[in-house]
Amino acid sequence: MGFDDVTGARAVRAVESPLESARFGRTVERLTVPADSGASFSEVREAILDSAADVVVLRYPAEHVGWFARLTCLARTAVFADSLVYWRLHAGKGHAPEPSADLRVTGLAAPTTVRKLVSSVFGAYGNHYLANPLLDPDAALAGYREWALRSAAEDGCLALECRGVAGEEPQMAGLATLEEGTRTEILLAGVISELQGRGLYAHLLKAVEDRTLARGAAEVVISTQGHNTRVQRAWARYGFEPVLTLLTVHLVRSPLPRERDPSPPARER
Repeated sequence: MGFDDVTGARAVRAVESPLESARFGRTVERLTVPADSGASFSEVREAILDSAADVVVLRYPAEHVGWFARLTCLARTAVFADSLVYWRLHAGKGHAPEPSADLRVTGLAAPTTVRKLVSSVFGAYGNHYLANPLLDPDAALAGYREWALRSAAEDGCLALECRGVAGEEPQMAGLATLEEGTRTEILLAGVISELQGRGLYAHLLKAVEDRTLARGAAEVVISTQGHNTRVQRAWARYGFEPVLTLLTVHLVRSPLPRERDPSPPARER
């Protein structure tokens, strides 16, 4: 689901998600309520009741604060999964860092490198799949790798290369995958865990902004889960502004598994 899906559309849309269905071994359907669509809860309710999917991944604007309570009354288990926050930058207005001779931005095509970078950057990322105990966390990470590989195959990937000390090979420090249309949407972006906290992420954002300006587009958008405050601070420093928050709820047909008590009860004496 991209930014255009939640801002440009004017109707509630339910679509099958064959990639997620194959990945998790359960049928998954995506149901998106676009911002400013004027959609009512009854439209959402009917779409959920009409769905035969095992899991309906619903995203809707956060201002509908009363919807979740009503979702719990439907014939499905409602799992609150995340809040998704979108930020926007007017290209050319970013607070770019000073150039560094030790850094170089390249296109990225080697699948092994893409997989390694995504695993390092997003291995511990708290995405919405992790809220649902029916979905395998390893499969979720594999999905991020597949997503990045598709972008790389379509020339929609940038990599940040950090020059090593004398005699050592340069190190791939991070990546950004993009969807490019009337605006640039950053799909995935980050720096590998061992190099975080060194200001490298801003150089990755600058590379995206430069590429956006070079092709004549005027805007960059990016999103993350609301809990990810560290990266949102980095966006604010660079010049991004928050524009939209969506809530994500998984509507599950089957009951969730009961969690076992890890400690057996003490025997009576």
